[in-house]
Amino acid sequence: MDGLDAFGGDEDAALRYAIALSLQDAGNSSSKTPIEIESDGDDDDLDKGPKYPPVTKDIENQHRHHESQAVSLPEIASLTQQSTSKTPSGFTALGLDRKKMEEERLARLGKRKAPNSEPESQSRRQRQKLDTESTVTVNPANKSELHLPYPKGVVKKTWAKGFPRKDDIKIDEVIQKDELELAVISSFQWDEQWMLSKIDYRKTKIVCIAFASNEAQQEEMKANTPSGSAIKFCFPPMMPTGNMHSKLQLLKYPRYLRVVVPSGNLVPYDWGETGVIENIVFLIDLPRLGNPGSEPSNKLGSFGEELCYFLRAQGLEESLVGSLKNYDFSEADRYRFVHTIGGSHVDDKWKRTGYCGLGRAVTSLGLNTTGDVEIDFLASSLGSLNMDLLSAIYYSAQGDDGIKEYGIRNAKGRKDKALMQAKSDLKNKFRIYFPSRETVVQSRGGKDAAGTICVHSKWWDSATFPRELIRDCKSVRSGLLIHSKLMLVRHSDSDKSKAAFAYVGSANLSESAWGRLVKERGTSNFKLTCRNWECGVIVPISAQDPSEDGSRPSSVPDFNGTIPVPMNIPGEAYGDTTSKRPWLFLEN
Repeated sequence: MDGLDAFGGDEDAALRYAIALSLQDAGNSSSKTPIEIESDGDDDDLDKGPKYPPVTKDIENQHRHHESQAVSLPEIASLTQQSTSKTPSGFTALGLDRKKMEEERLARLGKRKAPNSEPESQSRRQRQKLDTESTVTVNPANKSELHLPYPKGVVKKTWAKGFPRKDDIKIDEVIQKDELELAVISSFQWDEQWMLSKIDYRKTKIVCIAFASNEAQQEEMKANTPSGSAIKFCFPPMMPTGNMHSKLQLLKYPRYLRVVVPSGNLVPYDWGETGVIENIVFLIDLPRLGNPGSEPSNKLGSFGEELCYFLRAQGLEESLVGSLKNYDFSEADRYRFVHTIGGSHVDDKWKRTGYCGLGRAVTSLGLNTTGDVEIDFLASSLGSLNMDLLSAIYYSAQGDDGIKEYGIRNAKGRKDKALMQAKSDLKNKFRIYFPSRETVVQSRGGKDAAGTICVHSKWWDSATFPRELIRDCKSVRSGLLIHSKLMLVRHSDSDKSKAAFAYVGSANLSESAWGRLVKERGTSNFKLTCRNWECGVIVPISAQDPSEDGSRPSSVPDFNGTIPVPMNIPGEAYGDTTSKRPWLFLEN
């Protein structure tokens, strides 16, 4: 059997499998149960200050002289010695270090890394700001005030070296390490030395929500950190195939909490420091309540409730999750936190996650419709796509909870006729953005910058792959590649009350990222199976951002008042032929 077939169309798992061939086998077994953080009682509570471990001069020197090459977290954190074993430890041992794997792959192929060069600056229209720095009242009784950079939430592109600063943000501006007390961080890909140069681990407690393939690796990662260290771990339960792909960050400061939902991993190139690739990020700052004990628990609202649901499913320490109620989520309730939780979901739980949860969230915001919608979906990785998955996403964007697509998929006699009808229905309503080989080659970083952009030729050349919906993805910042995950949705009705919203998060366009709804054998109960862990935010295009005629967005550029749209719209179509080829990471 082809090694990739074993992943059943899981593009991220297949990619990791392929590039991990350059490293030793990290093991195939998965943890079936969540591993909670080793807790020091209430120290992990977001509302309490951390205890700081002692730090030796050796560690301080490592911290000051970190290298760009990704290494394991235990190596930098160890207080006694550097690892001398040839066996990778920590995150690097898990096969998640794509940067190193890419270097191994290039070495095997005899390719040479191209030096960075400064790109040409490209100016573009300054978008209307969704949010500005402001002062909010935190404790009305005492009239104490707090400066919050993003009290109402904002979407920004990541900064890119060599480009003008517009609508963007640097990782240092996100983390604000001088004020940071506790960081709950997650990523699919890690550069630990770089990460710890951005977070002052000498005074900041760190909780890493990370992937480990088995309990032995979990224990290794925990054992290789110093006793009493401020670095702890949470390992979400995993399916036999799939990935911990969420990038959620919870950043606690003395008087407020920052919720960050980026598309980028904790590596320097995803945050623009090499100037070859860009991402997108949602941020909102939540003030600490003046008297948390007097506030009802339902003040979390829909956003906060789903955030807590997701964190508990990952196995995060309950004292930490419970402390979220100490923050004011009222401004966050204009958005919806949506997620994909790895595993099989039955009873009514299937309605809360994956594409079913997406549809539920759309409806809860009053954005559902029975009419047509238009979708522009930007992805950095494409799975084994077919019209079933695209129909499921399309109907969810209308507010459906998954039942409509399931009914059509399982209708008697549907087969080829229904497939052709679905292609016809979506051809002018669903545009998918993914870079061509030419776009990658001509980008600022060239081929060497596209190691995290992937589709497999076996899937692309399949008769069921919707090539006619794919558009070449080119950044409005000329020469950058895009690692962002973004879905822009607008109603197609002709009246002036057109609703619109965006999804910003970690989910690519694949069944692994959004799930598949079926019925259990024997019970006929619905079951949603998801391989990956993902999270994102639905951002409505509010009445404050109308088109000039007073209507909601009628075209993608109208989103720029709220969303810094990163790609050129509508993009060049690939067409239904195989003449124009996408970037195929494993074959270039």
